[in-house]
Amino acid sequence: MSKHIEVRFTAVGGQGILLAGDILATAAIDFAGLYALDSPTYTAQVRGGPTKIDVIIDDTKILFPRTTAIDCILSLSQKSHDFFATDLKKDCKIIVDPILVHKVDDSYEVYRVPIIEMTKKEMHKMVYTSAVSLGAMIGITEILPVDIVRQALLKKAPRGTEDQNIKAFNLGYDAGLDLSNYN
Repeated sequence: MSKHIEVRFTAVGGQGILLAGDILATAAIDFAGLYALDSPTYTAQVRGGPTKIDVIIDDTKILFPRTTAIDCILSLSQKSHDFFATDLKKDCKIIVDPILVHKVDDSYEVYRVPIIEMTKKEMHKMVYTSAVSLGAMIGITEILPVDIVRQALLKKAPRGTEDQNIKAFNLGYDAGLDLSNYN
């Protein structure tokens, strides 16, 4: 049986969510030996406009490079969530920042993680939002083993920020893991 996973991150331009998707794809390709691709979408307003990145992970070659059945979506903006919460599987896991995303279809499995607040309070720099977001998604979904994703994060982190990025990732991961154990 093929392992085929489709993930979507949505936010507004400038929140760093595109990097989270890129790190996830890198983890799958470079450290898990899987096939993966990521496909970012920017709207007309790059900074502040709705943004998404789709990631497809499979253990066989990916022949169709578009998502059609999303397994998990993480949203940091109501506008982006409203615009991009499409093609969701019936058992899709929805992860939202509850301060920024208030309206969610509760017929899905919804996880509310205060990603922006956690990043501000614990990391003191919003540049770590992508690592916190990715950590939360991995903690909730276990799409890939956590150690593999940490390796990809270290590969992509700018020199000198590795420790802070791992701290941010672990912050999100622990919050996501706590929620997944509670649900």
